[in-house]
Amino acid sequence: MRKMSLFGICMAIGAVAAYLRTTRRYMSFKDKVVLITGASRGLGLVMARRLVSQRAKVVIVARDVDELRLAKNDLIARGGTVHTEVCDVTNETEVRRLVARVNERFGRLDVIINNAGTIQVGPIEVQTKADYEEAMQTHYWGPLNLILAALPMLRKQKAARIVNIVSIGGLISIPHMLPYSSSKFALLGLSEGLHAELAKDNITVTTVCPGMMRTGSHVNAKFKGRNKLEYAWFSIGNSLPFISMAAEEAAKEILSACQRGEPHVTLTVPAQIAAKFHGFCPGWTAELMALVNAMLPSPGGIGAKTTTGKESHSKWSPSSVTVMSDTAAAANNQ
Repeated sequence: MRKMSLFGICMAIGAVAAYLRTTRRYMSFKDKVVLITGASRGLGLVMARRLVSQRAKVVIVARDVDELRLAKNDLIARGGTVHTEVCDVTNETEVRRLVARVNERFGRLDVIINNAGTIQVGPIEVQTKADYEEAMQTHYWGPLNLILAALPMLRKQKAARIVNIVSIGGLISIPHMLPYSSSKFALLGLSEGLHAELAKDNITVTTVCPGMMRTGSHVNAKFKGRNKLEYAWFSIGNSLPFISMAAEEAAKEILSACQRGEPHVTLTVPAQIAAKFHGFCPGWTAELMALVNAMLPSPGGIGAKTTTGKESHSKWSPSSVTVMSDTAAAANNQ
């Protein structure tokens, strides 16, 4: 009897979830104003390319003027309607001015995609408090700054979307990426809570948890400690075809989930398996991550000093096994 009652509850929850899914309105991007942060390169740029192909009016946001110019030229060459904005999303004042300028230019805002990110790789011994603060500012406060500033405009639309690019690192804490994972856990909680609270305003929030992607981000990621070895494992992992996903495929799935109003999407089969395993056996996952950590580089090298992937080349990377990621870096303005 108890099993039957539990089965009935599960069936009822499933029926409600199915009903909610069928009542969501599909969104066409045509003539919609879509704002993407961190859009001058990598995944943000790839998503912008798909959006202009669907005739959206795209606002690309980043901190670097020259990178924005290159990205804008790329998108215009594809026939896009593109507006660029220089903005540091961790600065609340700059974000409010950004939204005001978008309102002045377009008079509306339909979709925001919080994609700006930073990656710091190295063992806990070389990570500083400043690294954690930077990660939190970029991955938590940055999205929150933009969401709060944009809500009045989003609420004016019959239906609006918010997409938060989290990470599998926001579901499972990844060794040697503790500042990154900690901040992504925070964004995950914010994103899922926003989905519940903003549904009444016809604003759908989609939480995206990608696994490894071939966006080319490895060349601009930050490495500490034995930086060449840290860069090697990170860049090789991002390049393996059965482990990582092409940026173009990731962008397609993310934007499709946004259009359908999906509350959550996890990208790559390995990430989906890892997330389910962690859900059932969190203790085993923690032990497995401890084993993974034992195989990663020990502290040393440059210590707490930070270098980029571009400055951390070795005989292992770039190499024949990182070709796919290195090609993506060249194609995506990295």
